Amino acid sequence: MPDQEQAEVRLVVARLRQEHEDYDAAINAMIAVGCDALRVQRMKKKKLVIKDKLTKLEDQIIPDIIA
Repeated sequence: MPDQEQAEVRLVVARLRQEHEDYDAAINAMIAVGCDALRVQRMKKKKLVIKDKLTKLEDQIIPDIIA
C-alpha cells in the first residue's frame, strides 16, 4: 500500500475510533438517564457498524505475516 494511501486510511481509522468513543459515551449517558431501551439498542448497533469498519481498515494497514 502506498504511503499516501496508508496515511489516508490511518486518518479515517482515527476518525472512526473517535466516533466509536463518542457513541460509547452517548450510550452510557443514555443508560444513566434512563432513556428508551430501543434508542439505546439502535445506538449500540451503529457503534457495532463503526467497529466493523474499523476492523476492516485496520486489517488493510497491518500486513498479513505468514509464519
